[in-house]
Amino acid sequence: MNPILRISIATAVLALAACGGQTTRPTPPPKPVGPKPVSTAQAGQVILASASGSLVSGKLALRPMGDGVHFTGEIGGLTPNSSHAIHVHEKGDCSAADASSAGGHFNPVGQPHGQVDHGPHHAGDMNNIVADAEGVAKVDVHASGVTLGGGAMNDVSGRAVIVHASADDYRSQPAGNAGARLACGVIKVLR
Repeated sequence: MNPILRISIATAVLALAACGGQTTRPTPPPKPVGPKPVSTAQAGQVILASASGSLVSGKLALRPMGDGVHFTGEIGGLTPNSSHAIHVHEKGDCSAADASSAGGHFNPVGQPHGQVDHGPHHAGDMNNIVADAEGVAKVDVHASGVTLGGGAMNDVSGRAVIVHASADDYRSQPAGNAGARLACGVIKVLR
């Protein structure tokens, strides 16, 4: 065999052997084009009215905070010492007597239902609220991954907030087994 051919074959074999131990890393997804959607409003509010024959009502203040929007306020008419789910829903329509007109949970990127800060969850998912001995819940909850104002796909302005009859179990799909809708109100941006 020709010595040059023998060297060429040996070089090729060594090159292939060296490549055999390499692993490839997955290509990261492309970064979104343009700026990250941000809240354009400094504040908002929700006036909750009873639904499904309940006596539940309240008022919430909203403000952009960190990675989302923070909700504070009071909701009354709840069963004393009870826990209740509270969610942002996809439609700002509380016209149905049972608030079904508000649609499902606000979920613009198609995530499974879950708990805020514990893995994937709907943009409208928030932690449960708890009523005191008088049936009043002091609300202090956060919706992450959303904005207030600006019209981005994750903007909560103009959408409904629903208070449910039961606590959210954070597991059951698609709504956490939260039960009937006791109160509904539409998020309004304050100018």
